[in-house]
Amino acid sequence: MCSEGRDKRHLRRLLVIAQRAGVASLMLVAAGCKGIPRAGERQARQDLQTVGQVYRPQGQKAALPLLSTNSGLSNFLAYALLNKPRVEAAYFDWVASVQGITVARSLPDPRLMFTTDIKEVVTALMPGLVQEFPGPGKLGARAAIASARSASGYFHFEEAVVQAAYDVKKAYYQLHFLEDTIRITEEVLGLLADLERIARAQNQVGKVTLQDVLRAQIEQDRVGTDLSNLEDSRRPLLAQLKAALGLKADQPDPPIPASFEFTPMDLSSQQLFAVALERNPRLRAMEAEVLMADAGLRLARKSRVPDFSLGVEVDVKTPPYMVRPQAGMTLPIWRDKIAAEIAGAQARKRAAEARLSNEQIMLAVDFADKTFSFRESTRNLELLRDRLIPKARKSLEVARAGYLSGQIDFFNLIDAERTLLNFQLAEVEVRTQRELVLAELSLLILGQPPAGAPVLPASNLPSTTNAPAGNPPATRAAKPSP
Repeated sequence: MCSEGRDKRHLRRLLVIAQRAGVASLMLVAAGCKGIPRAGERQARQDLQTVGQVYRPQGQKAALPLLSTNSGLSNFLAYALLNKPRVEAAYFDWVASVQGITVARSLPDPRLMFTTDIKEVVTALMPGLVQEFPGPGKLGARAAIASARSASGYFHFEEAVVQAAYDVKKAYYQLHFLEDTIRITEEVLGLLADLERIARAQNQVGKVTLQDVLRAQIEQDRVGTDLSNLEDSRRPLLAQLKAALGLKADQPDPPIPASFEFTPMDLSSQQLFAVALERNPRLRAMEAEVLMADAGLRLARKSRVPDFSLGVEVDVKTPPYMVRPQAGMTLPIWRDKIAAEIAGAQARKRAAEARLSNEQIMLAVDFADKTFSFRESTRNLELLRDRLIPKARKSLEVARAGYLSGQIDFFNLIDAERTLLNFQLAEVEVRTQRELVLAELSLLILGQPPAGAPVLPASNLPSTTNAPAGNPPATRAAKPSP
């Protein structure tokens, strides 16, 4: 009995010693192990570092520019791109996808084993280590999937950047439209006050009746109410600008710019649609998804290849120590499962290609529609600015002189005033519409981020067209007619 008790105590001590030794050995081995980065992983990390130096220098949020009434459009854009939560979320999604490349191309963690043989006493005590090795080509395919996912993540981040810039420009130019409309309406109110004085003077000398004075007052009341409504609408537009800048509800309102900037753009180039196909971030993200689906198909085809494992156990009970090597492999025998994996991967690739083709078609439609809208608004702007407004102003001057001389009635004078007002408001609206169309074309369709945006230069974008041999990228859409 005493001998049996000593054996049990000895067994427990040996178990504790072996476990501690095994864990310590595993920790030492793991601390010194590091995988070999692949080319796509190194490039993705370099791209992340390039963007991070601007967007998150030293891992911290970049300093925001100070905004004032004298700030230019570039200051408002920089503030939004560095502050908007949607851009931040897309950035960290991209960061996570880059880290996922390392996870995908790494071997599985080794397994620590411990076995013992007991027959009345401990006859063998064997700690061991087993490493699994995926079949040839599987790690490469997984890394390719993760790299394509990382490229897609970057373009989703860039899409969030250009969308944030568009939101700022939209609110910015709508505020400009409002401020110009208020200015014109105030000028018209002054003009109507002048017309009322003229009507009173004409009435006092008996040339017109009191009805003309009342008509002038009615018109003043109508325009004055319009002015109050316009001033009241400044609040929701300011809230839109505040949201576009990424400011919370409890933060102070942004300043309204004292003057507004306009960015000219030459849309006469015949290469613009080609630029859109090459640069549009949503399109590039879908191209990356096609590559990801293609790599997934290659991985599914590798499901026929077995996985392997190698290990070793060492009997540390008594010298001479016995070494027990191990080797194993999986048996991919379920053919229906393998066929289903391949068929599912093929379907996912075809779906990704179809989504890409549909996006190319819709991009062509949007490009044609927006370029037409730009040309139309440009023509209308030239018509209003160069011909209609000068003629309407001249017509008002003639009507005013005719009313003073008694040649026309007050209805014609008011009609001339309304015509000038409508043309002036239309000119502001068309100019604003033109700027919004231009912003949508340059940002959302052509994918050209504003200067200083925290994105990669056009020459260093992640590749989405170098598909593996035998799997060419999807065909580009045909160029639409301008």
